[in-house]
Amino acid sequence: MKNRAMLIGAIDAGKSTLTNVLLGKDDDAVKTQTLMYDGWIVDTPGEYTENPMYYKNIMATAMEVTHVFYLQDATSTKTIFPPGFSSGIAKLSIGVITKCDHPEANIARSFDKIKSVITNGPIVITSAVEGKGINHLKELVQMTSMEQMRRYYEGNAEDDYLLYTDSLYTL
Repeated sequence: MKNRAMLIGAIDAGKSTLTNVLLGKDDDAVKTQTLMYDGWIVDTPGEYTENPMYYKNIMATAMEVTHVFYLQDATSTKTIFPPGFSSGIAKLSIGVITKCDHPEANIARSFDKIKSVITNGPIVITSAVEGKGINHLKELVQMTSMEQMRRYYEGNAEDDYLLYTDSLYTL
C-alpha cells in the first residue's frame, strides 16, 4: 500500500487548509461534508471526531491509510479526542498542532492536549499560512515504522516545530 494519511480533528481545526497546503493547492478551504480522497490524503469531516456515533467511520477509513494525523487547533481550549484515542487505531500516529501563527495560539496547552491523545509518536507544530512544520509532515508520512519516525525526530530534535511523546500515561 502506498503511504496515505487520514486527517482527523474538530470542526475548524484546519484539516482542509492543511490538506491544501500539503498537496500544494491554492484552493480556499471549504467545509468538508464527507470523506475527501485527494492524492495521499484523506480529509474527514470534523463531525467524525466530535460525535462518537461516527467513530465507526474513522475506524473503517483507517483501514485504507498508513498514518493518522490527529489535529489540535492551537487556539482552542478543548480537545475532542478521548485520552489515548490513538491507541485504538493501529496506524502510525502523528499529532499536529495547527494555527501556531495565530495571535491566540497557545502551543503549550495544545501540546498537553495532543499528547494525551497520541500515546507514542511525533507531534508537529504547524502553520498552513507560514508553511511551518509542513515539510516535517511530508517526511514523516513517507516512513513505515514508529522507530523510523523516532529516529527522524532525534535527527531534528533542535527544531522547535517537531516534538515527540512516548508516554502512555499522562498526569
